[in-house]
Amino acid sequence: MKTPRVSDIVGIINRIAPFSHAEEWDNVGLQAGDPASPVEKIMVALDPGKGAVEAAVASRCQLLLTHHPLFFSPIKKITLNDPTGQIVALLLQNNLSILSLHTNYDIAEGGLNDLLAERLRLVSWEPLKAAGSDELVKLSVFVPRDHEPQVLESLYRFGARLGNYRDCTFRTSGVGTFTPLDGARPFLGQVGTREEAAETRIEVLLNKENISAAVNAMVAAHPYEEPAYDLYPLLNRGKARGLGRIGVLAEAVPLGEFAGMVKEGLDATGIRFVGDACRPVKKIAVCGGSGASLVKTAVRQGADVLVTGDIKYHDAREAEALGLALMDAGHFPTEAIMIDGVAARVTRALGEKGYGTEVVGYKGEKDPFQYV
Repeated sequence: MKTPRVSDIVGIINRIAPFSHAEEWDNVGLQAGDPASPVEKIMVALDPGKGAVEAAVASRCQLLLTHHPLFFSPIKKITLNDPTGQIVALLLQNNLSILSLHTNYDIAEGGLNDLLAERLRLVSWEPLKAAGSDELVKLSVFVPRDHEPQVLESLYRFGARLGNYRDCTFRTSGVGTFTPLDGARPFLGQVGTREEAAETRIEVLLNKENISAAVNAMVAAHPYEEPAYDLYPLLNRGKARGLGRIGVLAEAVPLGEFAGMVKEGLDATGIRFVGDACRPVKKIAVCGGSGASLVKTAVRQGADVLVTGDIKYHDAREAEALGLALMDAGHFPTEAIMIDGVAARVTRALGEKGYGTEVVGYKGEKDPFQYV
């Protein structure tokens, strides 16, 4: 099987969670390493700590995927007497690259907050705070009759969703004309002779960031030497994206009982919550990591409770005053679920491309907080 390079994995991650969707203050993408290095094994971890790096080295990995970036801001020096310098040295000495997908993965469809909503048994969820929507384009390509299936298959994985539907395309039949010139190697007809061919026009909706990959895949699958295709920018907007998620439980439960569900679902050591334990809750807002800034947004969206981490005293008082139940499940438990989620998505994407790279999750991380 083929072996990808680090740059190939960067491309896969960019399709799973486009780097352009990250918050402005964030630092996502390749943190350190050689884009041209081959990757036979990948480890996924929440933090780029020394333990994760040592585990990746011991497992003979060439790439470490982490949620939190190694570098949040520019560094002025690298020395071996500080933790970051020691990690950089380990990376370089062992040809280990490190790649971060942070707020871009928080926002992404199928990303951290979707995993969190699913883990807490929500249904019919959507972004809690909109941060825009996907820009759409329409790709139209002309294919000779009976060759539609191979071209369609090349495009299905790049097609934008229409609500809860995928693989949405449209086909019309017609007649194409062309005259091959000197130097051409026509699939149909002869050089110098005008040809007519029964063709099918295939239309597919794409997210703007997938244009290059979709066109390349289509061209590779198309039987013509020079496929004829058009790209149309659209005023339609695609699926909304944003921070957090808001959805509902199948049935309302008391707040105290829901706290137990959250603790069990996230394998958390402890849960802090604000509100009456007997109050029924059904509409649930969630945000992995630090989401206390979304308290007012959750209230505006009609949430009964916001589940997040890193809640401060004044956040709790604000929620209390606004009548919103607030649940602190911890930064680590609400984000550690990304390890298995990312590993599964990357493994699937590698398989689709014919790569034999192994992906493993780092199981050595623990919540830094202990409870008594």
